[in-house]
Amino acid sequence: MELAMLSGRDMAFLRWEVLLLLAVILMVSCSAVPTDILYRVPEEQPPNTLIGSLAADEGLPDTGHLYKLEVGAPYLRVDGKTGDIYTTEIPIDRETLSDCQNLFDDKCFLEFEVSITDMVKGIGPGPRLIEGLIEVLDINDNTPQFASPILSLAIPENTHIGALFSIPMATDKDSGSNGVAEYSLSTGPDAVQLFNLQVTLDTDEKLPQLIIMGNLDREKKDSYDLNIRVVDGGKPPRASSALLRVTVTDQNDNAPKFERNHYEAELPENSPLGHSVLQVRANDADTGTNGEIDYTLHQASETVQRLLRIDRATGTIYVKGLVDREETSFLKFFVVARDRGPNSKISKVLVTIIVKDQNDNAPAIEIRGIGLVIHQDSVANISEDMPIGTPVALVQVSDRDEGENAVVTCVVAGDVPFQLRPASESANDRKRKYFLQTTTLLDYERIKDYRIEIVAVDSGNPALSSTNSLKVQVTDMNDNTPTFSPALVEVDFPEGNQPGDRVLDVVATDADSGINAEMIYSIIEPESTRLFEVDANSGEIRVKNTLDREEREHYKFHVAAADKGLPSKTGTATVVINVLDRNDNEPKFMLNGYSFSVIENMLPLNPVGVVTVTDADKGENSRVTLFVDPDNGKFLIQNDTRTILSSISFDREKESTYSFRLKAVDGGEPPRSSYVGVTINVLDENDNAPYVTKPSNSSYTYLTPVTPPETRVEVVEAEDIDAGPNAELYYSITGGNPYGLFQISPTSGEITLAQAFSGKHNGLHRLVVRVSDRGKPPRHTTALVHVFVNETKSNVSLIEALKGLKFNLINDVNDSPRIHLPLNYPPGSPDLGRHYRSNSPLPSIQLQPQSPSASKKHQAVQDLPATNTFVGTGDNNSTGSDQYSDYSYKANPPKYNNKQVGDYANMTTYPRDNIYWTKQVW
Repeated sequence: MELAMLSGRDMAFLRWEVLLLLAVILMVSCSAVPTDILYRVPEEQPPNTLIGSLAADEGLPDTGHLYKLEVGAPYLRVDGKTGDIYTTEIPIDRETLSDCQNLFDDKCFLEFEVSITDMVKGIGPGPRLIEGLIEVLDINDNTPQFASPILSLAIPENTHIGALFSIPMATDKDSGSNGVAEYSLSTGPDAVQLFNLQVTLDTDEKLPQLIIMGNLDREKKDSYDLNIRVVDGGKPPRASSALLRVTVTDQNDNAPKFERNHYEAELPENSPLGHSVLQVRANDADTGTNGEIDYTLHQASETVQRLLRIDRATGTIYVKGLVDREETSFLKFFVVARDRGPNSKISKVLVTIIVKDQNDNAPAIEIRGIGLVIHQDSVANISEDMPIGTPVALVQVSDRDEGENAVVTCVVAGDVPFQLRPASESANDRKRKYFLQTTTLLDYERIKDYRIEIVAVDSGNPALSSTNSLKVQVTDMNDNTPTFSPALVEVDFPEGNQPGDRVLDVVATDADSGINAEMIYSIIEPESTRLFEVDANSGEIRVKNTLDREEREHYKFHVAAADKGLPSKTGTATVVINVLDRNDNEPKFMLNGYSFSVIENMLPLNPVGVVTVTDADKGENSRVTLFVDPDNGKFLIQNDTRTILSSISFDREKESTYSFRLKAVDGGEPPRSSYVGVTINVLDENDNAPYVTKPSNSSYTYLTPVTPPETRVEVVEAEDIDAGPNAELYYSITGGNPYGLFQISPTSGEITLAQAFSGKHNGLHRLVVRVSDRGKPPRHTTALVHVFVNETKSNVSLIEALKGLKFNLINDVNDSPRIHLPLNYPPGSPDLGRHYRSNSPLPSIQLQPQSPSASKKHQAVQDLPATNTFVGTGDNNSTGSDQYSDYSYKANPPKYNNKQVGDYANMTTYPRDNIYWTKQVW
C-alpha cells in the first residue's frame, strides 16, 4: 500500500508510533552517549516538531541563558530561551543529505552545534559550545524501482529444470526495513508452468532469481513477457513493477565463474587517468564462443561509471576520471561476466575499491560567529568592555584528508591580543573547533580594529597550510567622559548688544565614537538660562537680552556636555563672560544743582566748593574732565580734586550771587557730556558801618516848653549795606541827654519825650545818637539830633541874623547850604559855634574814607564828638557831659576809594577857624 492510499486514521496511528519511537530512542541515546548529545528523529517531520530540549537534557536552567544555533541550519532551529531544538519549514530528507550519500549502512547523521551564553552573570569567560548529532531515521518515503521498466533476460533452450537466472535488482533510496523487502512474479497462462521466482540473500541484498520450472523450446516459443513486482518493507509498503521479457536462446551449458567471490583493491586518490586498479577474472568451462567472456560493470552508481571503466575482454578496471577521496572514499559495484555463446550465461562478483588518501587538501579554516557575536562580511564586532577571554568567533579547522594528513595545528599569527582555545573535548582530529578569544582588555580609543590571521598546517609530507582572516572591529562603549579644552573659557563681550548675538562657542570632545561621542550641550544653572542660551548640538552660546556692564560686569556659569551613550556621561566647562564697557553713559553729577556760600573779601584762588561727578562707564569712558561754562575768568576748577576756585575777591555789596554751569565731558569716543548749574552766594562780612540818612546834623527840631511827654520828637533813620545780622541796627542815645528828657526806640530809632520840660531846660539840646549793627565785631556810627526848646523861634532868627547861620528844618534837608560858624554869638542864641569851637577835640576827628556816602539827600556827617550836649539860652556856660570828653573814633580799614568820600575825607585835622558843612560830606 502506498502512502497516498493511507487513511487519516492510519496516518494518525503512524504519527503516534513515530513519536513513541522517538521518545524511546531519546531515552536510549541520552544514557548511551555521556559526552555528546545524540537525538533520533524520523525524516520529513513537519515544521516545529520538537527534537529535543538542551536545557532539560543538559541540566541547565530554562531561564537566564541564551541558546544560539551555530551549526544545523537550515533544517534546525533553537529556542533562544529554553534550548529546545525544532524542525523548520525545510524538511530533513535523509535521502538528499550530503553526509548520507554513498552509505552502505543504515545510519545517517545530521550534525548540530549550539552555543549557550549565561545572560545573568554576563558573558564571563564566554559561551559554552554543545555539539550533538541527530540520527535521521528513515521513513518509507521512496518507492523501490527497477533500473528499467522493461527487463530483459536470455535463457537457453533445453535449460534443465531448477536452473536459476539472476534478474536485475530493484533499488530503494530508503534503507533498512523501508528498503526492498520482497519480489513477486506474475505470469500469463502460457508461462505459469515454466517460470517461478526465488529471492536469495547476498550480503544483505535480496537477489531476485528466475527458476526454470519446465522445458523451454525456442522453436515453440522464443519469448515470454512476465511481470515482476518489488515491494519495500515500509508501513505502509511501497511497490512498483517492471516487465520481465524472457528470450529463449540456443543452449549454452556453463556460466562464467569468477576466481574470487569478492574483489577488493586500494586506489590512491588523484591517480592518473588510465591507471589500472585491479583485474577480475572469470572462467567458463565451455569452449568456443560459449567460453569467451565479456566483462561489464553491473549496478554501478553514477559515481562509479564516472570514475571507472572496465576492459570488456580482460576484466581490467581502469581509472576513467579524477578520483577524489574526499568526494568518494570507496566504490562498491558488481562486475558481470557474460559468455559469448548464443545462449549466454552470466555471473557477477562484488568489487570494493577503497580510495586511499593523499595529502592533497590543505586544512580548511571556517570562522563564524558565536553566541552574541555576529559576523557579517567577515567582520566581527565586539564591545570594548568585554572581559578577557571573551570569544569573538568559533574557528573550525578541518582537513578532508585522513590520518596524519588530517592532523592540523592551528595558530593565530602576528601580535594581536587574541588566542585560540579548544571549544570542545572531541578527539576528532579531522575537525577541531576553537574559540577565538581575547587575551587582554580592548580599548576602542587606542585600537579600533584588528586583522586576525589564523594559520593552519597539517601533518602531511609535504605539509600543506592555509590561512583565513577575520576583521574584529572594537565597538565603542561609553567609557569616556566628554571633556572641554580648556575647561575654563573666558571671553570679553561688549555691552549694548542685540538680543540673540553670538557670544562664543564651547566645544567638548569625547574619545568615544558614534552616539557615545554625540554631544548635547546645556547650561547648568537655571538662573543663567534667563540671560544666555546654548545650542544643544553645536555648543554656540548666545545672549538673550541686552547686557549692561553698569548693571553687571561679570557672568559665570557652567556648560554641560552630555553624550548620548547609555548611560550618559557628562563633562562641564566654566564660562566667564566679561562685559566690556561702551560709552553709553553721560557723566552724572551727584546733585542736580550746586549752591555754595563764600565769605566776601576772600582772597583769590581759594576753594569755593567741591562737586562730585561720576560716570557709570569704565576706563577712558569714565574719565571725566570738567569745564566752567561760560568761562569768564572769574572761576576755574581743579579736575583732580573737583574743587571750584575763584580768581576774584568777592564783594557782596557789589555782587552777591554768581551763576554759571559746569560741563562734564568723558573720554569716550565719541565723548558724552552733561551740565550742572552752580550758584555762588557771597556771604556778608561786617565790613560796613551803618550810616544815618535822617536827620542831617545841620537840622533841628523845635519844641515848646509845654510839650507833653511821649511826644514824638524825631526819628533817626540809618542804613547798613551789609546783610543779615550785619545789617540789623540798634539805636541808643549816648550823649546830650543829661536830664533824661529824651528816649529812643532801640529798633526803630524813634525819639520821644520822656518827661515834661522845666524852665531850666530851655535852650538847644544836642542828642548824640549811636547806631550800631549786630555784626561780630559790631560797627557803629553817631548822629546829632538838635532839639531847640524855647517859647518862640525868635532866637533862630536872631542867630541867623547875627551870624548868617541858616538852619534847615528837617523838612528842608535837600538844600543844606554850606555855612560858616561865627566865633561869637549874641546872648540867647543856640551857641552851636561856640560849642564846637571850644569843647570839641577837633584834631582827633577822622572820617572813614571806606564808608560809602549816602545819596545826595543824605548830607550829614554821621560821626561827631560827643562832648557838650546842651546850650542854655540864659547862660553862656554849657553844661557838659564828662563821660564823652575823651571820646575818639577810630576809623575802619580803608575799603572805598577817595571818589566815594567828600572833601573832608582828605583832611587830617579840623581848622579851628573854618569848619564847613557841605552837601557831600561832613
